[in-house]
Amino acid sequence: MRIAYFNANLKSGQDGVTNCVFRMIDAAVERGDECIAVTATLPVETPRIPMFRIPSVAFPLQKNYRIAVPGMHSFARYLHTFQPDIIHINSPCTLGFGAMRYGQEFGVPVVATYHTHFPTYPRYYNLTKLEELTWHISRSLYNRVDRTFVPTNPILNELAEHGIKGLQYLPNGVDGYRFNTGFRSEEWRQQFGGGTKPIILFVSRLVWEKDLRILAEAYAMLRTKRNDFELVIVGEGHARTEFEPMMPGARFLGYQSGRTLSESFASSDIFLFPSTTETFGLVTLEAMASGLAPIAARAGGAEEIIEDGISGILANPRSAPDLAAAVERLLDNPEQRIALSRNALLRAQKYEWNGILTTLFSSYENIIEQHRTKRRFHAA
Repeated sequence: MRIAYFNANLKSGQDGVTNCVFRMIDAAVERGDECIAVTATLPVETPRIPMFRIPSVAFPLQKNYRIAVPGMHSFARYLHTFQPDIIHINSPCTLGFGAMRYGQEFGVPVVATYHTHFPTYPRYYNLTKLEELTWHISRSLYNRVDRTFVPTNPILNELAEHGIKGLQYLPNGVDGYRFNTGFRSEEWRQQFGGGTKPIILFVSRLVWEKDLRILAEAYAMLRTKRNDFELVIVGEGHARTEFEPMMPGARFLGYQSGRTLSESFASSDIFLFPSTTETFGLVTLEAMASGLAPIAARAGGAEEIIEDGISGILANPRSAPDLAAAVERLLDNPEQRIALSRNALLRAQKYEWNGILTTLFSSYENIIEQHRTKRRFHAA
């Protein structure tokens, strides 16, 4: 197959979407498929496949992300030369719309993965009136592609309720080589309270749509009652300047990747993730694979990944008191925390990439064949 991957950002490690796209690309290359990528932001390291960078401008709310200049003309000639059998969109932005229109005009099948739950974002920036507009934009893209892959059933059901069709359940996986208990480091733990206190970890881009304010409220509630834990925060983002003063005593480690990130995960005890905007929540699965007991909001992807009370705890969405109570429950009951950790590890091992990617490539082949059959029918 000849596959063209589209994602506005391909800077390695910047977010979970990018990590998933690179996993698809690596698997396709290993299969012997020919791949290219079209993006507004290239990786720093030399990529495994040819990548075409298109004109873009910085996104006002998040300077690390760029918006592709609208239209398909900037990449059309490049795609004409490559002649893709299928196009895979990974971001519902101007670049995604350009890819969709190219497929429609030149008869190339197009699929998409619903990685990011953008309709929920406006409420975090006092733009709630734009929420329905965002749903309208989502429908106008995803209802014009051949298939939309959705990583969890709760999100798939929500999309269907909002009139999006052509959906297929396809979860993400976790890299068990990068995230496992073998990376646990007592030396890492010594940085925080001498390594004697339970360490609570939060890993995310520091942006408001990750429910940072709820995290700050829960942390304040806990600190007024007890001092027998350490909170470690890994990640960067435009909200850090305002968020960090809200978290006195928490340790901010900034952006991490590679072995450093693996050690941070495996050397902690509890993973705390209040976000209600996740389509999947890859960091939660990475924490579970690293042997942590997860506490997450009962919303989106977490509802499917975590079995409440068995492989983690699901707290009420956007409820700081409930989040804090869940943390206290595990701090006061180390035996329960250890049991949840063990079950979380077993749960994470079920999200194995090979089977997921086999389904993805099989879907590509079926969609390509459907297009060929339609063309033969119309030609006749």
